[in-house]
Amino acid sequence: MRQQIDRIRPRERLLPYMAELARRYEFAEIVPISGLKRDNVDALAAAIGRLLPESPQLFPPEQRTDRDLNFRIAETIREKLILELDQELPYGIAVEIERTAEADGQLEVDAAIWVDRAGQKPIVIGARGERLKRIGRAARLELNRALGRRLHLTLWVKVREGWADSARALQQLGLEV
Repeated sequence: MRQQIDRIRPRERLLPYMAELARRYEFAEIVPISGLKRDNVDALAAAIGRLLPESPQLFPPEQRTDRDLNFRIAETIREKLILELDQELPYGIAVEIERTAEADGQLEVDAAIWVDRAGQKPIVIGARGERLKRIGRAARLELNRALGRRLHLTLWVKVREGWADSARALQQLGLEV
């Protein structure tokens, strides 16, 4: 049962109301919260945490993810695309790592940004390529930090009509179906 304390008027009715709820139902815990003032939200999170069962360790302690490097690079680029494009292309983009290679002490990465329609390509590229440069720079800086090494990133924007509706295309892009 969900009830915000903001709705209880007068406030003196709160404790009797909580006692009535506790009498009627078997709650593990009752945590009154205020959605308007955000009162007790931390206490609610702590109560939920106490009640969740502890999971067995799923990975070795040194393993941070079960995804490979190409997937992590692609997702970082996609994150920067989504942040930059905001509401312009919310779901119509994917990133595919086409090539990675070691050269001169740095990792070289060529990535394709797939859009669903030709009209979306100029949106991603931006005027004189400025938007794509910002996206690439933001992704490169985050990846340099995350990987602890220098990375050279080359981005291409390509059109693949209907990729988002094709299970095969999604699998080729490394996305789960």
